Formats: sequence, C-alpha cells, structure tokens
Amino acid sequence: MADARPFIKWAGGKGRLIEQYKPFLPVDYDCYHEPFLGGGALFFHLAPQLAAQGRKAFLSDLNPELVNVYRCVKEQVEPLIEQLAQHQEQHQKTYYYTVRSQLETTPVRRAARFIYLNKTCFNGLYRENSKGLFNVPIGRYKNPKICAPELLRSASAALQVADISERPFDAVTEHATSDRDFVYFDPPYHPLSDTSNFTGYSRYQFGEQQQRELKTVIEALSDRNVKVLASNSDCPFIRDLYQGFKVETISAARSINSKASKRGKITEVLLINQ
Repeated sequence: MADARPFIKWAGGKGRLIEQYKPFLPVDYDCYHEPFLGGGALFFHLAPQLAAQGRKAFLSDLNPELVNVYRCVKEQVEPLIEQLAQHQEQHQKTYYYTVRSQLETTPVRRAARFIYLNKTCFNGLYRENSKGLFNVPIGRYKNPKICAPELLRSASAALQVADISERPFDAVTEHATSDRDFVYFDPPYHPLSDTSNFTGYSRYQFGEQQQRELKTVIEALSDRNVKVLASNSDCPFIRDLYQGFKVETISAARSINSKASKRGKITEVLLINQ
C-alpha cells in the first residue's frame, strides 16, 4: 500500500501537486470523501494513513465506467491483470480501434478495456461523445505500459479501506455530516478562456451552473463544520465565486493541449473552508 499511486492517466491529475497540498490537509478527521474521483492521487497519498488509523474513505464519481474500474481493482485485481496482459500482447493500431468500437459486458473485461484505452489513447484523454461512447484516437506511444501488475496490486490494497460508488457530487451531503468528515473536491476546472473550455470529459457537462451548484454544496458542508478542500482554476470567476473562503495559490503544469507549446506552468487555487 505504501507504493500505491494512480494507475490511470487523468486530465488534471494531482500526483505532482501533493507536496503543495500537504500544508492544507486536515489532520483530525474520521472519514475521507472524494466525490470527483478521477485518478485518485490524493486518496492514494492518504490511504496508508487512513488504513493505519482505522479511517474510512468514500470515493465516488458520476462516470460508471470509471467507478467499475476502481471496483474491479479493489475486488478482482488478478483477473483484471490477466485481461490487461492479453491487451498488452495484442496492442497495435488496428487492435486499438477494434477494442474502442466494442462494448464489453462483464465488469472485469469492461475495466480492462477502459485501462487499455486509457494507456494507449492520445494524451491519456478520457472523452465521450453525446451517446456516451469513448471517441479518442490512438496515441503515439512506442511501447505503452498497459499491464502493470504491482501497481495494480498496490492500488488494490489501498482501496480496501474505500467504499466506491457511482453518484453525483452533491450526494456527498448525505454522508459527510460533521467535523469528523473531510471532503476533497476536484471538479472539472472552470476554463481560463473561451477557447480553453475543457470541462466535458464525458457526456455530462460541467459548466458555470455546475460550478455554482458545487459552491452551494460546499457552503452546506461548511454549515455542518465539515472540513473541505477544493481545487480549481485560477481565474476571476472562481475567485469571485469563493469570496469569503481561504484561497491558496499553487503552481501546476498544463498537460492537456494538442500543441506542446501551449503546455507549461500555470497557477491553480485551493479553496479551504477552515
């Protein structure tokens, strides 16, 4: 478990930002909640501590395929590894598009397909069309690491402390009810400009209205003294929306852009209610 870390690529993943997050993480709580699961970097960082202190984690996301992946890693990691090894052996361009066009039925085969496409698609981007079908083209990788048994086993060990569910972010208000709860929100970021609008990882859009709804949820949790940490883009809309909250600025790397010249260092904000 000590080696557990994200096993999928995810836009906006927080693996490289954990050191900057550490000063703002609460110490005294019983339950950890993460309603926008994504790559789960902060959870994996906290997992050894959660397990050692007998704390529980509640992880959720609205994406059913992502939730299925985490459940399979937790409960059926060895069959999943076997399926991924087969994908590793057969991977090439024609095979990629064949797998992308097929819909698997069993949970393990669905999870293996998800991870395979994630490891081999362009930029590790997860994107769906309006029908909920994955539509990212193949990436340019010489030898992608599709099957990583030890990484998956470590993640499986870490996930034993977690309840994993498919639900919208506002459902967290049903479970986080007191100052013994800590909630981390990592929503799709508000775009920095009209041309950088990358909020639709799936057919479920997350626009300005959803950002306002998230703020309402955070206010409701704050009224219960729930500890809340949220990340978002550093832009006037977000700073205005969260007036009255503690706002910390951190440095991040922009990694999702078709042009390498458009990637680089930017600032993000951490929003803290206590």
